Order: sequence, then C-alpha cells, then structure tokens
Amino acid sequence: MVTYIEAASAPLKNTGVIRLYTPEDFAGIKRACQITARCLDELASRVQPGVTTDEIDRFVFEFGMDHGALPATLNYRGYTKSSCTSINHVVCHGIPNEKPLREGDIVNIDVTYIIDGWHGDSSRMYPVGEIKRAAQRLLEVTHECLMRGIAAVKPGARTGAIGEAIQTFAEAERCSVVRDFCGHGVGRLFHDAPNILHYGRANEGPEMREGMIFTIEPMINLGRPHVKVLADGWTAVTRDRSLSAQYEHAVGVTADGCEIFTLSPGGLDRPGLPA
Repeated sequence: MVTYIEAASAPLKNTGVIRLYTPEDFAGIKRACQITARCLDELASRVQPGVTTDEIDRFVFEFGMDHGALPATLNYRGYTKSSCTSINHVVCHGIPNEKPLREGDIVNIDVTYIIDGWHGDSSRMYPVGEIKRAAQRLLEVTHECLMRGIAAVKPGARTGAIGEAIQTFAEAERCSVVRDFCGHGVGRLFHDAPNILHYGRANEGPEMREGMIFTIEPMINLGRPHVKVLADGWTAVTRDRSLSAQYEHAVGVTADGCEIFTLSPGGLDRPGLPA
C-alpha cells in the first residue's frame, strides 16, 4: 500500500512514504535546481578533447562553493567526487579521473547541489568534439525519451505512464532501456520514494499526486539493456560495450501537469545545440 504524507510531517529519512510538498517547497528546490542547471550550462564550453574529467569535477566543486552550494555526491556513501562523469559505454556513476577526454567521446555529467537543505539533481550528455552519427542519434533519442516521460506526468496518472512512454519510444527507435537504475523522489533527501522506473505499463506504480517531486533520468543503450558494476563499486557499464546515454530532470507534480525545475537558463539542455 502506498502512503502519502505532507512533507513537513515526514521524518528526514527514506521510509518509503511519498512526500507531498507545498508551493513554497517548490520554490526552495527550484533555487537549488537552477544552480545545478547553471553549472551544467557552464560546462558546455569546457567539455573538449584533452580535458580530464577530474578538471570537470574540480570546476563543479568550485562553482558550487562560489554559489553557496554543496555537491551532494561528495563523501556520499564513500564517494569522493563532486560529480559523476560517464563516458561512452559507462551507463552511470562514472568516477572522474585524470584520463583526458577524446574526440568523438560522449559524456554524461551528473550534478546535484544542496542549497538550504534542498537537492537539485540533473544530468546532461555532452559531445566531445565531432561525434559519430550513431552517437548523435542516441543523444537525440535519449533526450526525447526524457521529454516524453515528463509529458506523462500529471495528477491521477500512475508512475508507470512515465516508464511506458519512455520504453515505447526507445524500443521503436531500436534502442533499449536500462532497468537496473531508476529515477527517484528528491527534495530534502537526495534519494527518496517513489522509484521512477523508465519502463513498464501505464496502469502500474503509485498514483502521481500534486506536490510530489522526483527525477526522471532514462538511461538508453544502443545495444542490449544489460549492465554490470565494476570492481570500484560505482561505475556501471553496458555488458555488450554499446554506447549509453542519459538525460535527467527534476520535476514537481502540479495541479494540471508538472514543472521542470532543472531547465537550462541558456537553453543548452537539448542535444545538437552549439556550446
């Protein structure tokens, strides 16, 4: 049985209940989300061949410090970086390091900042120089999956409608949906109920209600959906080494649909746009 509770009445831990936030709460998380979106905008011109993901990570940390924002991943369950940088066949949770990016790579950069206790969670794909058409198509398909998932968000619908919209489009484009990871409730907690699956049927999952806040973050593969986690305990890769892409927004359910909190101020959160 799904339980909904006013966010102010819920303990500050994930107990499986679904929090319903107020318009004032929406304003609070939007501030954190917009700092995240601004950071991701700034990265657009910095993702170049020869740049290391450690350099990108340092920028994410410094940008946060300059704006009074703490990177949520820093020291989260032993993770030591301020962002996740997932390149080519890395599905998610790639750890920044000193290896330089190469022409033709695609990289997902996932940033979450905490401001006044609110978590602003978003990620985008970045092409490194000129990329192959197959990679560009994957970016376009993945972003369209995200936007179709968001379009399914409205009170009274079930979260399965999000997954069905994503899965139907991805598979029609001969791509696959990763099932090992999902979106999640977000707000005062980094990861909260409910889980948002990126596959499924419209009549499945909890009912969406006004005041819910969660991420939608489909991971789409050019090959098969299967993944494995490497020995570092974080980095997830495609088992068949096929390319993977992900876009992520944080959204809040409104009376007649949803509000996207992590939209790019510069309109840079869609594939194919110049830096």
